[in-house]
Amino acid sequence: MKAAFKWLTASPPRLLVLGFACIIFIGSQLLRLPAASATGEATPWLDALFTATSATCVTGLVVVDTGTHYSAFGQLVILVLIQVGGLGFMTMATLFAIFLKRRISLKERLILQEALNQTSIEGIVRLVRRVVVYALSIEAAGAVLFTARFMFDVSPGRAAYLGVFHAISFFNNAGFDIMGDYRSLTMYAGDPLVNIVSMLLIVSGGLGFVVLSDLADFKKTRRLTLHSKVVLSMSGFLILFGAFVIFIFEYSNPDTMGPLTFGEKILAAFLQSVSPRTAGVNSLDIASLRQATQFFIILYMFIGASPGSTGGGIKTTTFAALLGAVWAMIRGKQDVAMFRYRLAQERVYKALTITLISLAIVLIGTMILSTTQDRHFLMILFEATSAFGTVGLSMGLTLELTDAGKIMIVLLMFIGRLGPLTMGYALGPRKGRELYRHAEGKIMIG
Repeated sequence: MKAAFKWLTASPPRLLVLGFACIIFIGSQLLRLPAASATGEATPWLDALFTATSATCVTGLVVVDTGTHYSAFGQLVILVLIQVGGLGFMTMATLFAIFLKRRISLKERLILQEALNQTSIEGIVRLVRRVVVYALSIEAAGAVLFTARFMFDVSPGRAAYLGVFHAISFFNNAGFDIMGDYRSLTMYAGDPLVNIVSMLLIVSGGLGFVVLSDLADFKKTRRLTLHSKVVLSMSGFLILFGAFVIFIFEYSNPDTMGPLTFGEKILAAFLQSVSPRTAGVNSLDIASLRQATQFFIILYMFIGASPGSTGGGIKTTTFAALLGAVWAMIRGKQDVAMFRYRLAQERVYKALTITLISLAIVLIGTMILSTTQDRHFLMILFEATSAFGTVGLSMGLTLELTDAGKIMIVLLMFIGRLGPLTMGYALGPRKGRELYRHAEGKIMIG
């Protein structure tokens, strides 16, 4: 037992895996309690584990309706899991250490570096402080705006509760909602305030805290880092292009955008473009979308949000590096250049590795789900990609999952939240620097 614990805590990636697993276990035990259920009956263990994993991994897939199945206590547990999972348990632990005026050790800084996807430990504690301040400030602003809008529909107390819950859920790209009957934001498809606030929260959480810090300092520094430029440009392109494609595909669909006015269609198109990159919020019925739109959303779910954010997927910078490599190869260039900076070859290799491993995980998960679920392939691929990308959108398969299917989705959500490389580093030993290189060989490509 002692040897196993020593192995688990031997490296930052393993500590991250252990930490998230412990949070999920504690959350599942709390959600199993009769007090967490609206009916006062204990929730089945697998359903509690599924919900705890979905909340901690900020996914949003649910096998029971959050708004009707869980009591206020159960919903509070889910909300805490979302906040801890979105910001990272090491971020929360460091925050408590700062409050207690305890020194942050070198090992803890290394774990934070891994958790926040940073290249060095320089200024890591200062970044943690900013992460918490930015998160709480943005969530508070979103909660106030949501509350003001929901007060027209429900009592002030209920409106405040709905506002706080959805602001935290949407900023952390979790996608959980307590509207009831799995409705998400379908009843607010044409509401400008709800849609715009939701999109701002989702985008803010998905840009990454390093980018938010850069934007906050821009007035003083008058410059952005290469990382921030790539994230902002790629995110902007994906949002605009996605909204255009979804608008075109769904404009005349009588089951989705058809009945909406022109302005409402634009709002719906933009929300459905923003949400697939790990938020899981929808104002249109996902199952009623055309197959072309559903497949397009699968591609967006796979890309995901940006590094160091509350979102998942292979990340926007990974996608940008791949596009840059393709463009460089087509032009016959040796280097991948972005904004007049050359990317190190190691970064391009890492992007390619993450993409291929992620693709393999999604495909393996899809094949396994195909044996446990008797549904058509696109629905199963959609579910697997949504779980791995920690998105939370579903075409309806989540409610039909068998026990084996639930376990598979739990594993996909867990791997997707931590990242394939972190899981790989945690499970396998990392070798030291190679002392020799092989002779160069040639093979035919293409």
